[in-house]
Amino acid sequence: MSFDFDLFVIGGGSGGVRAARIAAGHGAKVALAEESRMGGTCVIRGCVPKKIMIFASTAPAAAEEARGYGWQGADAGDFDWGAFRAKLDAELSRLEAAYTRGLEAANVTIYHQRAHLTGPHEVELADGTRISAKHILIAAGGRPRLPGIQGEELGMISDDLFLMDKLPGRALVVGGGFIACEFATILKGLGVETVLAYRGDKVLRGFDNDLRLMATEQLAETGVDVRLECTPSALEKTGTGISVTFSDGVEDSFDAVIFATGRAPYTAGLGLEAAGVATGDNGKIIVDEWSQTNVPSIFAVGDVTDRVNLTPVAIREGHSFADTVFGNRPRNLDHSLVASAVYTRPHEAATIGMTEDEAIERGGVEVYDARFRPMRSLFAGSDARVMMKLIVDEDTRRVLGCQIFGPEAGELIQLVAVPITMGATKEDFDNAVAVHPTLAEELVTMRQPTRRHERPQAAG
Repeated sequence: MSFDFDLFVIGGGSGGVRAARIAAGHGAKVALAEESRMGGTCVIRGCVPKKIMIFASTAPAAAEEARGYGWQGADAGDFDWGAFRAKLDAELSRLEAAYTRGLEAANVTIYHQRAHLTGPHEVELADGTRISAKHILIAAGGRPRLPGIQGEELGMISDDLFLMDKLPGRALVVGGGFIACEFATILKGLGVETVLAYRGDKVLRGFDNDLRLMATEQLAETGVDVRLECTPSALEKTGTGISVTFSDGVEDSFDAVIFATGRAPYTAGLGLEAAGVATGDNGKIIVDEWSQTNVPSIFAVGDVTDRVNLTPVAIREGHSFADTVFGNRPRNLDHSLVASAVYTRPHEAATIGMTEDEAIERGGVEVYDARFRPMRSLFAGSDARVMMKLIVDEDTRRVLGCQIFGPEAGELIQLVAVPITMGATKEDFDNAVAVHPTLAEELVTMRQPTRRHERPQAAG
């Protein structure tokens, strides 16, 4: 049977673009459909604009630190949202064009419209055109999820933060995950009076407990009004803004409400049922370790599979798929060792591998834990503390996990991820000569374990 294309990709985000480009490089005839802007969540409405806004939001703190070093009159001045947003829009357009040029250079056919499945080897575009392909890859990403409360349509989602005409005077961020924490950091840093409401007792559920505690305390210390075990139950439009009723009965008013209450796979309307593709909770596409669905010709990567929802993971999944199917180089991704970071300020939270919470359940591990006030901020008068933590297997001595809370923790965890992924032991870390004076030297100078978690005794 002949097909129009060897591969048809649904979704022009990082995972889909990488898969299309690599497959084309292996000689496949490839097409890709994207209903919105090329680059997807990360480039257009996620990681990239968010990190740029994080950088912008640090100016007041940097000015304060400068005063601590003797710079008289140091001040960040007034923030011009309009000028910033114009420059941000230009940068995102540049990146979008770069993604498009990369596909065009690889001879990938691009359709700037929505596509859905009509069968195991066929898709239909929004204009009614039907296209056949030997293989189909779904990389449609995820979308923000609303909490399902009265008046939720009055609130914004994370995508909207980058499109505001002006900054709100007072904002409510709903949620306690990394997106909520980062947005609260951004808004507060840009001068917005910020409240964060979260149903849990600490933010960053799923992270190491010490990271969670330190991140929660830092948000409050930087001036965010953190309201724990509290969520909105209803929103109502008023003449001056939005009135919010909380689960504890308290009412408050805001200029803007931003929901960061999780994301769900963007699979509605993709025609999965028509093609016979199996789905799971929240509509996620069920795949095996090779990103293959129950329909042999259809694969899926990235957030639509709800495995590890991070851009570099989607990229690696897409690359591995293309190498396996079109490059005669079978390989897949080990999702158990993936580093990640939360870009709060002044300190970030970063992790890879096992948390101490998991170590307690596993047992047979040593915990090396260093906490201190870093020289740079200490001199400027800050009481902020950092944490470096290693989880080590008592028998094999292998480093099973690392947790960092401190300045540029994301940069540090990326480097730590290399030896940990290679299977480095605690002694391998110890054998590395420290670079002094740095924060990271603590990772190679902790000689005695702070505590141990014993292996559970066998029953009987």
